[in-house]
Amino acid sequence: MNKLTLIMAFLLLISAGCKTEKKEVSENTEQQSEFFGAQFEANDPADHAALMTEYTELQVGDTLNLTATAKVNAVCQTRGCWMKVDLGNGEEAMVKFKDYAFFMPKDLAGKEVVMNGKAYIQEMSVEDQQHYAEDAGKSEEEVLAITEVKKTYAFLADGVKIKAE
Repeated sequence: MNKLTLIMAFLLLISAGCKTEKKEVSENTEQQSEFFGAQFEANDPADHAALMTEYTELQVGDTLNLTATAKVNAVCQTRGCWMKVDLGNGEEAMVKFKDYAFFMPKDLAGKEVVMNGKAYIQEMSVEDQQHYAEDAGKSEEEVLAITEVKKTYAFLADGVKIKAE
């Protein structure tokens, strides 16, 4: 009986030690969770107005490496695999994530982010527009109303930082 008590006490101590260690790792992960994808220096990012100015100077096929801040308007509600950010004056940029290496929280709309990557202009096919409309939860009627190729502002992010509130 004594051996059994000692063994149980020993296992209890080991178990308690493991739980404490896991908690420390979890807390440490939460502190780093404001970055998604690659970490980057967020010093002096372009604001949404400056980003829009950069877009007006690009042609289809051009790319520009930059770091910019913007307000998130929408996030893919299926997996968080894309987001749309506000450029001002009713314009938005579609943000995708390099190599689909990371996804964003689905409840990010309305928050400010800093993005690092490539800004570019693309011509989005009808099929792609319809796919993104479905991901955004649009009705079948709204999806089928998309019938023309559209010139869009796009951003391929290799890292995103959610700004603290």
